[in-house]
Amino acid sequence: MIVFWIAVGVISAAIAGLILHRAARAAASGETGDSTLPLYQRQLAEIEDLADRGLIAADERRSAHAEAARRLLSAADASGPAWTATMGGRRTLVALAAAAPVAALGLYLATGSPGYGDQPYAQRLDQWRAAPPTQLDAPRMAAVLRSVTQERPSDPEPLRFLAIAEMASGDAAAAARALRQALRLAPDRADLWESLGEALMVAAEGEVTPQAAAAFQRALEQDPQAATARFHLARGRIEAGEVAQGLAEWRSLLADLPMADPRRPVLQAAIADVSAGPRPTPSAAATVGAAEILAMVEGLAARLAVEPDDPEGWVRLVRSYGVLGDAARRDAALSQARARYADNPQILSQLTQAAAAEPMP
Repeated sequence: MIVFWIAVGVISAAIAGLILHRAARAAASGETGDSTLPLYQRQLAEIEDLADRGLIAADERRSAHAEAARRLLSAADASGPAWTATMGGRRTLVALAAAAPVAALGLYLATGSPGYGDQPYAQRLDQWRAAPPTQLDAPRMAAVLRSVTQERPSDPEPLRFLAIAEMASGDAAAAARALRQALRLAPDRADLWESLGEALMVAAEGEVTPQAAAAFQRALEQDPQAATARFHLARGRIEAGEVAQGLAEWRSLLADLPMADPRRPVLQAAIADVSAGPRPTPSAAATVGAAEILAMVEGLAARLAVEPDDPEGWVRLVRSYGVLGDAARRDAALSQARARYADNPQILSQLTQAAAAEPMP
């Protein structure tokens, strides 16, 4: 740290010295600060040189010489007085040059942490790896998992966990990259294809894009009973206007799910919601706003399906469904969240308050 402050002081002194030296030279020479006069003087000299070498004709030399001379006279008439530095101005300049590093030092001492030692990234990474995983937030966990993937380049499992951490960090694109890398190692794993499809959906704010649909289709090629892929592919058909076909696929999926499967309430609520038909809206503007809100809520639901250990996300999801007036999905999400956080009274209280949110008019 002492070496750092010495270096900063030397650099600040050198910069201040350059400023003062330049100011003293300008004051001593009486520079006008106008660069046009030397320019036109050089032009006149160049014209004479070209004429002496026979590169321009005599009439061209006279016209060019006259134009350059005219510009030189105009610039001379328009030039301002030479710059001078009064004693007060010099004192102000010296004070400003000295005050800049002092002010920077004071600001750093007030808001910085000069007593802390350096923490290289490698050292922090070692600390994160030594800490219990429950004490790490999602970005730090992602950093740890990135280092693990480098140590185990042929194992797709660290990449799968990295994708979960990236998703929890809010970086769906990074999650998709990790999953694609994992699929290059294990292209026959349906769960990885499903996770890739969900990551692409989250990146598209809940929309079943063609890329996401292709990933879900690859999952079904590996496992025809892949529930997540079947659900989202059917939802994509419903969003595309094939409501009857999509509902039929959802009902078929519901029949295949075990009775104890926690996804059954969500699927039942979705079937009931679509079967009820489109809801009337008061205006086109309201339709656009509701569609945008619904897309964000669907994206949040998809993210929680990938990384469910997010109490704040569950609270937002329950409140969002309540605001949208979707009581079935609100209750299904509330039931899942209460089961997950049954031993946390604070989160249960927040979920209860979120469920009581009034639907928007």
